[in-house]
Amino acid sequence: MRPHVILNAAMTLDGKIATETFSSEISGHEDLKRVHELRKEVDAIMVGINTLLADDPRLTIHKIPTLSKYNPIRIVVDNNARTPLDARILNNEAPTIIAVSQKAPLAKVRKLKEKVKVYTCGEDQVNLVKLMEKLKNMGINTLMLEGGSTLNFSMLNNGLVDEVRVCIAPMIVGGIKAKTLVDGAGINYMQDSIKLQLKKKYVLGKDLILEYIVEH
Repeated sequence: MRPHVILNAAMTLDGKIATETFSSEISGHEDLKRVHELRKEVDAIMVGINTLLADDPRLTIHKIPTLSKYNPIRIVVDNNARTPLDARILNNEAPTIIAVSQKAPLAKVRKLKEKVKVYTCGEDQVNLVKLMEKLKNMGINTLMLEGGSTLNFSMLNNGLVDEVRVCIAPMIVGGIKAKTLVDGAGINYMQDSIKLQLKKKYVLGKDLILEYIVEH
């Protein structure tokens, strides 16, 4: 058993989620509101350590007016406990969980535990399957995956994503080292690709929103 996982991202027409310099201002104002509306509907938001280091996100609901102070649980997949101790995700705006591997430095893990919950799942890297089981057991039924590209691939490749929602912005940036929606090791043959089924499409401001169901 695991949570229902929605991979959500904004990308350029050529599939980039950030430039080589980690610039990632892609979404229009309307899409940012859509993202925060989605955050209101889930139990948790998950990102990888590279996204955290590049953006220092709050991962809270703050782009839309809300009557409640609800914020989903924030989760960081961080194999080596590289989360900075002054990262905004460690503030008290919402609960936070850092998932690390057994090779994470114990001294850094202890410091993180003084601020948030730290789960150890896996030996050399975080075992995502076990992490999802653990999150489900603690009552997380819906999870929003906000990347980055390496974590997106790992989650998809492990069959842990149920929906993919992308905002395609009318811009092209190129760049062989620019991050795409999904990077990681990749799949060798098209016949083995992860198959999607289009559920919904619509224009939002200047952007195109596509919503897919992942075929398992």
